[in-house]
Amino acid sequence: MTTSASRTPRRILVTALLLAALIGCSSAHPADRSDTPPVKSKADAQTLAQQITEHMARTAGIEIDPGTVGALFTPCTGRNGETAADDRYILMYSVKSSVPRAQHPEVVRKVRDMLVGEGLTVNGYRESVDGKPDALVDAFHPSSRYLATAETSGSGDRMYLRVITPCLLPPSEEPSPTSTS
Repeated sequence: MTTSASRTPRRILVTALLLAALIGCSSAHPADRSDTPPVKSKADAQTLAQQITEHMARTAGIEIDPGTVGALFTPCTGRNGETAADDRYILMYSVKSSVPRAQHPEVVRKVRDMLVGEGLTVNGYRESVDGKPDALVDAFHPSSRYLATAETSGSGDRMYLRVITPCLLPPSEEPSPTSTS
């Protein structure tokens, strides 16, 4: 039987590998928006976002409803609404989970603690609104610039998990091989 203590190093390793995959592509100066965005295919970005939301769910002890997966790719836009011709994109990936409303504060506490432990900065946090469970944790990864969120969704028992990537650049298409015969 595996104990919780022996699973912790494995979870840390898995999370470190997931974050390294995203961080490894980020620019050295994330505040300089004129830098070329990290290169990542849409499929790879979606896989990574899925892995992060699954990790959030496992950490909180909740199950994701696979029928609620949403992946929205949008063009990166500049301050004046301009877009580049190189197909830069942002991925907004989300899933939902059914969790009794009274457990929402506990879920966001667990997710918050995990995200902070993995180097994210919490930008928003709450456990209730007007004394009723209405939970939220919103965190930002300073070097890779992705956002991770867990929050109460609507008035029912839904929890919403979301990852938003920074602006990413799809890899340039490889030239097709030519026949030599």
